[in-house]
Amino acid sequence: MTTRLTILGCGSAVPTVQNKPSSQILEMCDKLFLIDCGEGTQNTIRELGVHTNRLYSIFISHLHGDHCFGLLGLLSTLGMLGRTQDMHIYAHKDLEQLLTPLLAYFCSHLPFSIIFHHINPRRSELIFDDRTLTVRTIPLRHTVPTCGFLFEEKPRRIHRETDAKPFSYAYCSDTGYKPAIRRWIDGVNVLYHEATYTEAQRDSAERYQHCTAAQAAKIATKVNAGTLIIGHFSARINDQSTFLNEAQTIFPNTILAEEHRTYEFNS
Repeated sequence: MTTRLTILGCGSAVPTVQNKPSSQILEMCDKLFLIDCGEGTQNTIRELGVHTNRLYSIFISHLHGDHCFGLLGLLSTLGMLGRTQDMHIYAHKDLEQLLTPLLAYFCSHLPFSIIFHHINPRRSELIFDDRTLTVRTIPLRHTVPTCGFLFEEKPRRIHRETDAKPFSYAYCSDTGYKPAIRRWIDGVNVLYHEATYTEAQRDSAERYQHCTAAQAAKIATKVNAGTLIIGHFSARINDQSTFLNEAQTIFPNTILAEEHRTYEFNS
């Protein structure tokens, strides 16, 4: 089975010509999941021809604008496109409180229901479980309560017969350097980890609780990841090859996130 990851945005808080704010589509076990929803997400979804009627759930890592400002517009557009299937949103409880009055004012006649699932970013918990996969939260270290998400394919008969490992994908953004996440994502097949700064901006990384590319690579090494994808790039650095070079020195199997690109992984 093929898992596909499409990067919609991989920039940090300030949008640039090169990068939009954080958002990505994960296609896993024949389901589409949206992870974070920065401003402009719906535009990129339309540009790439994503079949939004297949969009299963939305996962929001934390309540900074560059990870959730695109939600209201996306939900409104889905309504205008005639979506009728319920939309499930997994996020900190404050998102429902913030979004509900806006939905009531701007989107009072949506043809579908929005179901909020409150998550506690400070602990690891199972938040999604069906016959094909599970999703668990990964507590991260940031300036507001923040968690990552671990998507894990459930064992299938083919896996049991061949001893192949079910595919797993971890999303870790935004976060300061936190080696303790190994307990939740050890052996993950693909790790998307923020790399907002380079080592030259290490002081800024500590101040704002973000990571350097080198620190992201150290995490990938500690958790025995198969592949590392780095993203959430600072608007201050124009030459993004510096992120890649820094990370690959420590973890050679590092990929630089590129917007509009789809990465395919076989399980």
